[in-house]
Amino acid sequence: MNLQLIGVNHTTAPVEVRERLAIPESRLPEALRQLAQHPGVEEALILCTCNRVELLARTRNGSADLRGFLGAYFHLEPAQLDPHLYHLRENEAVRHLFRVAASLDSMVVGEAQILGQVKEAYATARAVGAVNSQLDLLLTRAFAVAKRVRTETAVGSSAVSIASVAVELAKKIFGTLQGKHVYLVGAGKMSELAARHLQAHGAASIFVANRTYERAVQLAARFHGEAIRFSEIYNTCDQADIVITSTGAPVAIFRRSHGEMFLSRRKNRPMFFIDIAVPRDVDPEMNKVDGIFVYDIDDLQQAVSLHVADRKKEAERAEEIINTEVERFQSRLQTLEVVPTIVSLQDHLETIRQAEIDRVRGRLGPLSPEQELAVEALTRGIINKIMHTPISTLKTAARDSEATTVVDLVRRLFNLQDRKAKSGSGPGERG
Repeated sequence: MNLQLIGVNHTTAPVEVRERLAIPESRLPEALRQLAQHPGVEEALILCTCNRVELLARTRNGSADLRGFLGAYFHLEPAQLDPHLYHLRENEAVRHLFRVAASLDSMVVGEAQILGQVKEAYATARAVGAVNSQLDLLLTRAFAVAKRVRTETAVGSSAVSIASVAVELAKKIFGTLQGKHVYLVGAGKMSELAARHLQAHGAASIFVANRTYERAVQLAARFHGEAIRFSEIYNTCDQADIVITSTGAPVAIFRRSHGEMFLSRRKNRPMFFIDIAVPRDVDPEMNKVDGIFVYDIDDLQQAVSLHVADRKKEAERAEEIINTEVERFQSRLQTLEVVPTIVSLQDHLETIRQAEIDRVRGRLGPLSPEQELAVEALTRGIINKIMHTPISTLKTAARDSEATTVVDLVRRLFNLQDRKAKSGSGPGERG
């Protein structure tokens, strides 16, 4: 397939590196178009979440310089990227995609959000025409694999989540969440989930601020809370004990001076900031203010890792499924490579059969319907027996390195060279 995957994630790059590679949702279609037009790229997909930025591409002869694209797009030197990059090809790229979709490569193993993010990336890539044939086949299979992992293992059951960890951290800071006030800055899914967990554990009121005020109103209504205009966050944020922020802003919106101002208004009562954004919404300097507790996405990862040991066996079962599915996908790809030859052989022999029936029909005289069926069955039976050995040989060879040799031999034996030219280079080349 000439498949390449390059990227960084929460295990290879700290948040200060990942935030430099973040692509806002509004810019993703244009980034995809540029990647699809990059020399050597035939099809492409970009997956960008708070924990990873990955480029997946089907390339021409495996020659595309995806590393060069990343550096040029983000204006980064190789020395800034190379220590954090992973670069996978062919089966290893397939395995990685399957693991990502199945949430085995997530910060929180088994969490459900990543599958939705992969599907959104796929939908965007299809919308701009960056995915059309073989990547479409691969991604569709990745979704099926993720479903199988979730169905056949308990890796996603009772999953420790960022939201549940945030609740535990908040309890440690405040002792109890009863009566505490929560402020959402940004209205993302993870922020909403964290707020829901906090409210379920006793948090009192919910404030929601978002750049689109109507969205803030809608989300606040779900929590019976209060919507705040984004321009008012610095005037109202001190009312909250817990601030969950995830805005997608290119620079920090909360700085040390804001923390000092909030504490002054709160008469030094502590505040807890859960910063889920990448790039980060809260300047790390704010954590130096006494009474301000800031946890970014990497801090939450460390807390999550303490809770996942008991799911190791389920994860191992899921890995076995992934291994099986990678082999199946590779076998399917190899089989697809011989399909055009099998179709050409069937067409070729069917043409001969029909021509021979037409040639002798005049000598046979009038045939009853039963005789017509007998001639049809006889000639089809002969053709099927002739085809059986070459087709079986082609399908067997598809799993080995000798596939190309066998395909060429069958084409020469049955004079299929012209048909090969007409049929194109295989199923992966259709529009």
